[in-house]
Amino acid sequence: MPTSALKRTPLFDIHQRSGARLIDFGGWEMPVQYSGIIDEHNTVRQAVGLFDVSHMGEIEIRGPQAQALTDFVTTNDAARLAKGRIQYSGLLYEHGGFVDDILVHKIADDHFFLVVNASNQEKDYEHIGAHNRFDAEVDFASERYAQLAVQGPKAQATVQKLTQLDLSAMRYYHFADGEVCGAPARVTRTGYTGEDGFEIYVAP
Repeated sequence: MPTSALKRTPLFDIHQRSGARLIDFGGWEMPVQYSGIIDEHNTVRQAVGLFDVSHMGEIEIRGPQAQALTDFVTTNDAARLAKGRIQYSGLLYEHGGFVDDILVHKIADDHFFLVVNASNQEKDYEHIGAHNRFDAEVDFASERYAQLAVQGPKAQATVQKLTQLDLSAMRYYHFADGEVCGAPARVTRTGYTGEDGFEIYVAP
């Protein structure tokens, strides 16, 4: 695929100016490394690393029966989620095969925030919409969010400098809405690298 056809995150110009090695990652022109894989791996394991994961997709489900729809289309029990909690879950086809693996965030009884894989986001949205026989609205929200992941043993200390949210009180697979660097943000704690970490969702 020619480079001009690739999608780009809001931070693309920063990656380019910073000397990132850019590759085609599922239709996105993404940084694969800066200083080198081993150096960056060790940095995340020993200190902290910052990842641009703005290519990930976001889908919001709202309405009186938002929980019923979320529960119907996902494999985990969304009805058990308390506000501010996250589930790892999946979307399945009728024959049992996976559409995608996803994260389900409960904002409120009538509002769920789903984070899906970049290459599947349109497919996931269509799949959920096709099964929406509930009093709920499914919103393809990816263009409204950029996402940064701060990962590593120093992730908490790093992000805490930038927010008034008490990150020490935020348990694994929990989230809170607040501000980061003065901007409205959703901060989640679902570190995916094997280290502790936070994901920050902000407007692009």
